[in-house]
Amino acid sequence: MEEQEASLILQLKNNSQKAFCLIYRLYASRLFAFALDYCKSREVAEELVEDTFVWLWIKRHTIRQEHTLKALLFIRMRHFLINAYRSTVNSPQYENYLNYIDHLTEEQSDTPLEYNEFLQKVDTALRKLTKMQQKIVRLSKLEMKSNQEIAQLLGLKEQTVKNHLSAGLRTLRLLLGNSVLVAFLLFQC
Repeated sequence: MEEQEASLILQLKNNSQKAFCLIYRLYASRLFAFALDYCKSREVAEELVEDTFVWLWIKRHTIRQEHTLKALLFIRMRHFLINAYRSTVNSPQYENYLNYIDHLTEEQSDTPLEYNEFLQKVDTALRKLTKMQQKIVRLSKLEMKSNQEIAQLLGLKEQTVKNHLSAGLRTLRLLLGNSVLVAFLLFQC
């Protein structure tokens, strides 16, 4: 097996797409399982596997491994997992979730939603808004942009942005009720 992989590595370094595909078949499922074990999301794990193999293709001429790519691919996957974790922890959505959890703990309310459920609940409600309301609410509440920035970005008047934001938030309030989640998302600045 190691001799076959050594041959694949050599072919990969010589731009063989066939060798790349065989290496992908050899490692993709193991990398996926590794990523899924840490991130608990099939979609994220799939993206990380793709990122790892894109990285391998881009770096194919500079890889030093001659017998096996196992260690290299798993190290690269670990780096992508760490970066994904960092971007999740630093995202406004995750901060919203943490504030939601804190608020529930203070009130000793129902069991909090898991983070993925939290995002899914918000995303499902957002999709029920008009396209313009969706854009404006996402830019305002999830990307933390000001009304003026949104107006410039979308080529609208600031008052138009305010109107769409107000209508979108009103609809979200109706769709999601008066839960702590909605209160936090709707009234943060």
